[in-house]
Formats: sequence, C-alpha cells, structure tokens
Amino acid sequence: MATQLSAAPARTGGNPFLRIVNGISTVAGWTAAAMILTSVFITCQMIFVRFVLNQSTVWQTEAVIFLMVASTLIGLPYVQRMRGHVNVDLIPLALAPRPRFALALLTLGLSIVVVAVMFWYAYDFWHLAWARGWKSETVWAVRLWIPYLALPVGFGLFLLQLIADFAALLIGADKPFGLENS
Repeated sequence: MATQLSAAPARTGGNPFLRIVNGISTVAGWTAAAMILTSVFITCQMIFVRFVLNQSTVWQTEAVIFLMVASTLIGLPYVQRMRGHVNVDLIPLALAPRPRFALALLTLGLSIVVVAVMFWYAYDFWHLAWARGWKSETVWAVRLWIPYLALPVGFGLFLLQLIADFAALLIGADKPFGLENS
C-alpha cells in the first residue's frame, strides 16, 4: 500500500480552460491563507484588548469563527488542485491502466455530483439569509449573508476544479489519480 502525502499538482497540458481554473484555484488558496492570517491577527488583538486593556470584545470572536470557516471552504479548490487531500491509492495501484482510468472517472463523476448538490443547497441557504435579512444574534449583529457567501463560493469553486480535473483526465492532460501507467 502506498500513501502519497504530496502528489504533483493537477496538470493542465497547456489547455486554456484548465490553466484558468488552476489560476482561480490558486487565487482561492491565497485568499484562504489571507483569511487565516487575518484571523490570527484579530485573535492577537482580542487577547490584547481583553487582558492588557481589560476591556470587552464585541466582534472579534465572531469574526474569527467566520473567517476560519470561510478559509476552509474557499481553500477547497486549491487543496484539490494540489492533491492535498489524504490519498490512499491501494486500489488504483493494484488496477491495470484501463480499470484505473474507469475508477478515476467514476470517483470524479460521483464527487462532481455530490459537490454540485452541496453547491445547490449552499446557494439556496445563502439566498435565504440574504432575502430575509438575517443577522447574527450577537451585539455585532452581522448580516449573515456576508459570511454565508463562503458556502456557495467555496463549493462552486471546488466544483469548478473537480470539473477541470475530470476534463484533464478525459483529454489526457492528467493521469488517473496522478499515477503513471505501470
């Protein structure tokens, strides 16, 4: 059994669509990293305000929670592009090239369906919060459509990267599971 901890990023084969999607996923990754960094700075500021200035905090905890959740969702396409998910490739390694290709198509196809459903419901949930003007039940009373926007954006970009991976596999720009034929 081989476990790949860091596979090569998804290949584009020079295809413009694949290059654009990879670029978008990279920007999403940088955005997610910036959100994490921002949440660290806000946490430090919150600690200073509470324990040095002995004042209460109003918005910091909620902002950090929303930023961390958003960074996780918006970082999904970058992790997919870099093949950063846990990958145990026992079955793909045991298969011949043609069944490996079929398995890759099946798993990517099912992933696209699942993420498309999640995207649909994420959009519906975000739209409901926006249309009804929901606000958080805290002193800050943030309009919830703003942090909830990370749901459809994250799942939408993840879906786009999965579609690009599927296309890369079909046109031969990438290998099934990133494995060379053996």
